[in-house]
Amino acid sequence: MTSCFPPEGHLLNTAENQAACASPEGLRRAMERRAVLESVARLCDGAHDLWVELGGGVRGVIPRAEGALGIAEGRTRDIALLSRVGRPVAFTVEALEEENGVLRPRLSRRRAQRLALDALLARCRPGLVLPAAVTHMEPFGAFVDLGCGVTSMIGVEHISVSRIPHPRERFHEGQDIFAAVLDVDPAEERIYLTHRELLGTWAENAAPFQAGMTVPGTVRGVKDYGIFVELTPNLSGLAEVQPGVREGDRVSVYIKSIVPHRMKIKLLIIARLPPAPPEPLRYFITAGRLTHWRYAPEGCTRVGGETVFLDPEPNPG
Repeated sequence: MTSCFPPEGHLLNTAENQAACASPEGLRRAMERRAVLESVARLCDGAHDLWVELGGGVRGVIPRAEGALGIAEGRTRDIALLSRVGRPVAFTVEALEEENGVLRPRLSRRRAQRLALDALLARCRPGLVLPAAVTHMEPFGAFVDLGCGVTSMIGVEHISVSRIPHPRERFHEGQDIFAAVLDVDPAEERIYLTHRELLGTWAENAAPFQAGMTVPGTVRGVKDYGIFVELTPNLSGLAEVQPGVREGDRVSVYIKSIVPHRMKIKLLIIARLPPAPPEPLRYFITAGRLTHWRYAPEGCTRVGGETVFLDPEPNPG
């Protein structure tokens, strides 16, 4: 599924894609096979048609109605087309037409998205782990490309166990990530995603740390009773209050103790550190299908996060 319909940009520089786009014969074979190709959208004209640069000086056109699923019906805004200029777009070849004696392939991004979405809906079940690419972010969540520009969103509350004010604390645009299917709505053709379960349980995240270590962390909460410091996206500890420390600060912390049965890590802030980009995400799960995820260790006296991935109820009759 994912190898046939990857996020936009992943096919662009492959030998097969470049060979298909390089000549009229390659485009013809791709049209006959209904293959998905990619190239860069060079401009969007006044009619909101996308013009795509192909090989040998040939320029193809994606008519506005073929620019994205839902454009023709008004469910998708034209910004979905305008924002593709200068970026790779996926498409199928619909016709090899001529205009004033010049080859002008007619292309469809909408059809490529339809193929990708149909494949996703046929395979997706709650708990299935999918590759994705981050396209843009808002305070409430990160939008991701599941294939050919088919988008879904990971709500900010589902990105990690540690609470963050904005998805940019975890991701950057264009980043390849993994996500798990939280739910599927076939009628609305929507796929809902989660991410935190793939970043490990409390025990998995705490395993590399020991009392006596001094490590870097990020301040995620400042309370009267202590300061919450994130050690990994799915692991935080509590440090004693120190004046001048603010949310978002990067600090070094001394680990005073780790208490697994209470999911507690006691910390002491040593110093403030210069800002630095987020560490690369460490995934504990990158394939397969989850059925149940529990954050807390066995026998823990505290209640941690838990996710049960349930199949939808079958339609009666």
